[in-house]
Amino acid sequence: MTDRFFYWMKFYLGFSGKESRGFLLLIPFLIILGILPTILRSIKNRSAETTNLNYRHLLDSLEQTEVKLVASPFPTFNPQDTVKLSRNQKQLANINRIPFSEADSVTLQIVPGIGPGTAGRIIKYGHQLGGFHTQSQLLEVYGVKEELLPTLWEFFEFDAQIFKRIAINTASLDELSSHPYISYGEAKVLIAYRGQHGKFESSDDLLQVKIFKSEWVDKIKPYLDFQ
Repeated sequence: MTDRFFYWMKFYLGFSGKESRGFLLLIPFLIILGILPTILRSIKNRSAETTNLNYRHLLDSLEQTEVKLVASPFPTFNPQDTVKLSRNQKQLANINRIPFSEADSVTLQIVPGIGPGTAGRIIKYGHQLGGFHTQSQLLEVYGVKEELLPTLWEFFEFDAQIFKRIAINTASLDELSSHPYISYGEAKVLIAYRGQHGKFESSDDLLQVKIFKSEWVDKIKPYLDFQ
């Protein structure tokens, strides 16, 4: 039988005698690996069935003694068991929630996930903008992720505040291009159009410049002063 097996391995698969003997020794391990998951599943199911029978026996015993159950005796899943606390509740109880516009790079570090670098970038970007008027603008700051915002507003009260606007009709090229929302090229176009057509009366006048999209105008107009 073994000789016929070796002959078949050599004739059809090109195995040498040594390779055939090695493959023959490997077959039992392959069989074990194939049936092992089934065995483990069977053991697990038997264990679960035994646990179920024990609980049912307990339930029957309690009912026979006329004990009234107010909750299931079976194991239950409580979602609160898997809740991961993302902040120190005691820390929140010990601080005052101040307006976000009053925060500085030191107080921002009270928020879990905000270190000195991120805090400094938030304050610097706010000064470059002239103030944050929407919460989503914080996502423009490098290092600020969307999941950080809910935690941030637990420590600070967001208050839309713009403290600096650009005098669109008198600002120089450098003043315009220093704003994060206005590139150097866009600033050049604004000044050239202003020189040819006169002062901008409102943000609608910016739409007369055909290369400017309405989305960009809506984004920049809170920071423009048309006086």
